[in-house]
Amino acid sequence: MDADNESCCLIEGDPISKVMPPLLILAFVLGALGNGLALCGFCFHMSAWKPSTVYLFNLAVADFLLMVCLPFRTDYYRRHRHWGFADVPCRLVLFMLAMNRAGSIVFLTVAAVDRYFKVVHPHHALNAISNRTAAGAVCVLWTLVILGTLYLLVESHLCTQDKAISCESFIMEAANGWHDVMFQLEFFLPLTVILFCSVRVVCSLKRRERLARQARTRKAIRFIVVVAAVFVTCYLPSALARLYFLWTVSSSACDPAVHMALHVTLSFTYLNSVLDPLIYYFASPSFPKFYAKLRMCSWRPRWPGCPKPRGPEELPALRLCPKSCIGAANSFQSRLDTQWDLQVC
Repeated sequence: MDADNESCCLIEGDPISKVMPPLLILAFVLGALGNGLALCGFCFHMSAWKPSTVYLFNLAVADFLLMVCLPFRTDYYRRHRHWGFADVPCRLVLFMLAMNRAGSIVFLTVAAVDRYFKVVHPHHALNAISNRTAAGAVCVLWTLVILGTLYLLVESHLCTQDKAISCESFIMEAANGWHDVMFQLEFFLPLTVILFCSVRVVCSLKRRERLARQARTRKAIRFIVVVAAVFVTCYLPSALARLYFLWTVSSSACDPAVHMALHVTLSFTYLNSVLDPLIYYFASPSFPKFYAKLRMCSWRPRWPGCPKPRGPEELPALRLCPKSCIGAANSFQSRLDTQWDLQVC
């Protein structure tokens, strides 16, 4: 979109600037915290890496990088959609948002496909690929994602009207060409794949009545259902809002209600990064243990450096303590025993 005085929609009163900052701040805080902890879990607490771990790690990277861009968009809306930086930062922020949104969708889809082959086709050759092969596939996918969104770096997205400078990847006067094609393609194609994988996995597991009672099978069903639910909840509203605009462009151009709907539903796509840590929880046995360890170390009363056991039911917590803590506990217990012996004597 070239800077053009006739290509900007200025909405009187600008209600979008009142609605969007709280949504983006909430998404940034929860998303940065959740994905930051997830990256720590991947890097420092993952017992063994598998191809599925490689895919989920890259999903967390895409989500975290997307969160980094949200403070710039929050400042933009806080200024009543006045871009306070230059042209290059505008291009870079819009490119990062689109690239990492697409990357998040791609790796969410790959995670669903990976679980589909493991459950429905357990003896398929794809289930035996190495971590190096998975890393190579990830590099190819990142390359395709970057090439597919690189167009946002090519042209200016600044638009000046009445001394206000906007920075938008979507315009509300006409179709956006390739940007609209990519936006719809990156939703409906993965949606088809994810729904197909979800239905096949659930049907396959339901047919195995004996296995349906096992915890691993129930966990696989929960995982695939969570993936589908997160994807549909976060991306369907924005895709439908943009399709409605394209179908009614003659009457919807610069319509405040349609404009508001598109901006708000686009913020739902950022919430995907907030909800993705749920997928890590169901996908890997290491994450429930990691989250449980964080809760235990945060909430339980502490001795210097470790949780303090209060009874037999808390003895497993000693496994989370360093050896120095266990030694301190033993030393304390030995002093109590000595005092008890002296009193008896």
